[in-house]
Amino acid sequence: MKIVIGEGSCGIAAGAEKVRQALLKEDTADAVITIAGCIGMCYLEPIVDIYNDNGEVKRLVKVQPEDAKKIAEYAKSNDESAIESLLVSDEDKQFLEKQTRIALRRCGIINPEEIDDFISADGYTALKKAVTRMTPEEVIETIKTSGLAGRGGAGFPTWFKWNAARQSEGEEKYLICNADEGDPGAFMDRAVIESDPHNLIEGMLIAAYAIGAENAVVYVRAEYPLAIKRLERAIAQTSEAGYLGDNIFGTDFSCRMTIKAGAGAFVCGEETALIESLEGHRGMPRLKPPFPAQSGYWKEPSNINNVETFANVSWIINNGGEAFAAMGTENSKGTKVFAVTGKVKRSGLVEIPMGKTLRDVIFDICGGIKNGKSFKAVQMGGPSGGYIPAELADTVIDYKALSATGAIMGSGGMVVMDESTCMVGMAKFFLDFTAKESCGKCIHCRIGTKRMLEILTAITEGRGKSGDIELLEELCLSIKDGVLCGLGQTAPNPVLTTIKYFKNEYDAHINQKSCPAGECRELTKYYIDSDKCRGCTLCARNCPVGAIEGSVKSPHTIDPSICIKCGKCITICKFGAVIKK
Repeated sequence: MKIVIGEGSCGIAAGAEKVRQALLKEDTADAVITIAGCIGMCYLEPIVDIYNDNGEVKRLVKVQPEDAKKIAEYAKSNDESAIESLLVSDEDKQFLEKQTRIALRRCGIINPEEIDDFISADGYTALKKAVTRMTPEEVIETIKTSGLAGRGGAGFPTWFKWNAARQSEGEEKYLICNADEGDPGAFMDRAVIESDPHNLIEGMLIAAYAIGAENAVVYVRAEYPLAIKRLERAIAQTSEAGYLGDNIFGTDFSCRMTIKAGAGAFVCGEETALIESLEGHRGMPRLKPPFPAQSGYWKEPSNINNVETFANVSWIINNGGEAFAAMGTENSKGTKVFAVTGKVKRSGLVEIPMGKTLRDVIFDICGGIKNGKSFKAVQMGGPSGGYIPAELADTVIDYKALSATGAIMGSGGMVVMDESTCMVGMAKFFLDFTAKESCGKCIHCRIGTKRMLEILTAITEGRGKSGDIELLEELCLSIKDGVLCGLGQTAPNPVLTTIKYFKNEYDAHINQKSCPAGECRELTKYYIDSDKCRGCTLCARNCPVGAIEGSVKSPHTIDPSICIKCGKCITICKFGAVIKK
């Protein structure tokens, strides 16, 4: 028997390490206690999987340290009643059962800190096949056949970038992995590195062989300490095993790999800004052309792909490009990983074939909207993405279809919103992010995003005026036309899509000085329904500013001139008498 505790960052934050320490103190007979990364069911952490000798797996969810005794009892007696209360429900099983996993196929299953676990799960077989039985051109052709597009957001054909770097002349060539995952709500790359770091290494080595690079660099954001720690360990193990370094598998192919902890700037997700940061400069985008394939890191031919792109490579080499291309749509092949967060019942990592719909992900896999509320919109593509309204929930997930809505695929962040979300406030939130993260190189981005943020702030504070919407649209188009890099070109997307699909909310904020969702503090009013109020005085006694008046057993009232709209009265009222509107 093997007891596996899920120790990705989400599991550890939920208490997985405490669970493991509690288990180590119990008598678990001959059971082996070990760890894995994130299985993707983040909403059920901490997760413990028990592998019986007959191959059966018992998945336990929301496990607490005090549950260690129940697990130990099961390990000794094999009596399922001991752990029955912890078993994952049939409904929650659908979260994984309805996915198709390639990039995430080993995540949450193997121990990410042990190379032997990776090797026993077909690890490094694709690398061996590539370097001993295939030419670099054949590797590139296989990737071309697969239709694999860059999963970092742009969706550019992977084979084309590899081929361009291979054909470029230079004294040295570099392979770079972009693990600078900066989108709010996105954690796909972190999960892959924490849970299956050798898969990234294998994919990168195959790519390095294909383009002729002897040096590979992983640029990972410094805010991912666990990912960096496990990747460092994996690189050391791979080097010791002879799969990284000189004459790999006895061939002429040699490659070394290093890690660069990024400075944390969102703009460094843009490939030329990333290269600037790698070279020790401030992360600011370069003018293209020349493209990195011709002049990149230290002005040498370089190829950059993100973590998820590399995570697909070994599967494609082992299974053939045709097998990958058989999944997905005509324009978008294979699977895509999404980090689904927000108002869904089941949040976490989802990998599906391209061609599924947004409804499939939000309702079928993630269980729909929490607390019985209605679905309002989904934000795709991070700060550079856009909002897709509920009426377009049947939009197919591929690059072309999502772009037609005004959003983008992006790296895979998917933030779901319900009826209580203010769309003007959400546009303001992401503009605040991009305005702060602008590197400042382009005037349109540096100044334009700030002017847009000022207008959105005024609208949400009740200071909006006629013409603000038109001015926002004018600024959006001006910024898109005048900036240098992808950050600035896509920064207006949240504003443009909220105006396109939720213009009525902008009108309400500007003309009626009201927030339909009740989220904008300055436009929200609190009052007490006299029919529901029982005069218990609980709200008055707990109001921090004394804005509530009334006598015992008589309806109370809120003085709007004193109320600071903290919401404590709503939280504390037992009768639902306090209304926010």
